[in-house]
Amino acid sequence: MRSELISNPRYPIVEIFESLQGEGANTGMPSIFIRFGKCNLACPWCDTDYQRFEPMALAEILEKVRSFSAKNIIITGGEPTIQPKIVLLLDCLKAEGYFLAIETNGLKPVPPQIDYIAVSPKALYSRQYGRRCIGSADEVRIVADGDVIEFCRQIETKIKARHYYLSPCEKGGEMNLLETLTQLGILNQARQQPHWQLSIQTHKLIGIA
Repeated sequence: MRSELISNPRYPIVEIFESLQGEGANTGMPSIFIRFGKCNLACPWCDTDYQRFEPMALAEILEKVRSFSAKNIIITGGEPTIQPKIVLLLDCLKAEGYFLAIETNGLKPVPPQIDYIAVSPKALYSRQYGRRCIGSADEVRIVADGDVIEFCRQIETKIKARHYYLSPCEKGGEMNLLETLTQLGILNQARQQPHWQLSIQTHKLIGIA
């Protein structure tokens, strides 16, 4: 039994499904989402019930993934970087030719198997990001859950990325679009070329997962 657990570990899985990437630079890309349970933060507006998950063996995850047609996998959560033995799962997925993207809060290192990093720093935990966070990513997405202008400027100096996005915060089914657009304009003023862009969870607007 012990050797089986080592070679076929279990992971806390909220869901595995195929859909379209709904936000960021890869919006519209057909993707398989592997959503992990558990997180090292507790954002009050989080739209994932990451405390409700089922233990799923490595072999079961691979079988589920193979049932879909997309070749792009998004590792998300919760927070995927806190998962024990995630490297083993990523090694298996890479061996089968999948492109691996991750959605992370950026407080812990990202495994080297990842091909694309989307980091979403949280302004509520700005002190933690002041102490440590990853130093580079493909894209940064910050949710405007208040006045996040100074936090965005802080993250620009901490995390180098190709794309920087500001996203509205959804509470009670409503997005604070006006507040988000206002802050976006302030972040981009006096720049010859806009640096921050708007990212909306388009999958929610069209009613897909």
